[in-house]
Amino acid sequence: MESIQASLKKWMRDKESFQDVYQQMRKDIMSDPDIQELLKENPQLDDQAVDRQLIKLYEYQSQNKDCKNCKKGGGCSKNILPGYKPRIDVDGVNIHLSYEKCQHMILREKQQERSERIKSLSMPKEILNASMADIHGSDPARHEAIVAISQFLNATKEKLPEKGLYFHGPFGVGKTYFLGAIANELADRKIDSMLIYMPEFVREMNASIKNDSVNEKVEEFKQISVLMIDDIGAESISAWFRDEILGSILQYRMMEGLPTFFSSNYSLDQLEKHLATTTRGDIERLKAGRIIERINQVSDPVEVNGESQR
Repeated sequence: MESIQASLKKWMRDKESFQDVYQQMRKDIMSDPDIQELLKENPQLDDQAVDRQLIKLYEYQSQNKDCKNCKKGGGCSKNILPGYKPRIDVDGVNIHLSYEKCQHMILREKQQERSERIKSLSMPKEILNASMADIHGSDPARHEAIVAISQFLNATKEKLPEKGLYFHGPFGVGKTYFLGAIANELADRKIDSMLIYMPEFVREMNASIKNDSVNEKVEEFKQISVLMIDDIGAESISAWFRDEILGSILQYRMMEGLPTFFSSNYSLDQLEKHLATTTRGDIERLKAGRIIERINQVSDPVEVNGESQR
């Protein structure tokens, strides 16, 4: 009999403790400004309706709902669904709780989608993060290039133009940065691009001969929506690379009407002389001229001058 009495007393104590916790929790919930505003807008939610759905109100009140309170966009990582914030809707006397992406989650997904649309080969992070907002300046020597970029991007609103741009000028004037800024702008418009650093491109193709992956990689360069070749002419190339790799890629893109961008320290005339001399020292002006002709078919030359941006 004594054990039954002890159990009963313990049950009574636990019940009183539960009631104290419950009442304190209810008090905290009802004092929350968001809950007060909700009840003010929905007077049909009486005490009975509130008590019946208190757990939903507790969940809503306990989650981070304001992205302004997030530290570096990570505040909602503590929520039941990290990256999502609670949303509460009322239908009569019924409360419905759901979750929606917070602004930081939306931004992260947008950045992820953008990065997936920009493929690159040995391009620095600074270039991959380049922005059109940073290329507008007062230097008149860059004005022609900026106008040409704007015209190309404006044209993409209708359809992808068939010709890109061939930026040429001294070292350090921002030609490569232009390419990165254009790539990011295209990514925002859901247009894929690929940026490749020419010297590394040459080494990559030479290395691909060993594992027989040349054709696979060349096909990718051929078919990408917008191809960008940075620093063309930076090193000597073999006749094989010039004619079978570069020539093949440019020929395909010319026939398919796919734009190609370039950056170079050489004008097209200077580049032609450079391409005419192979790594063996042979002079092949005719074959170099064919490459230049294809470059002219897939891009328009734009000279870039001004103060060094480095």
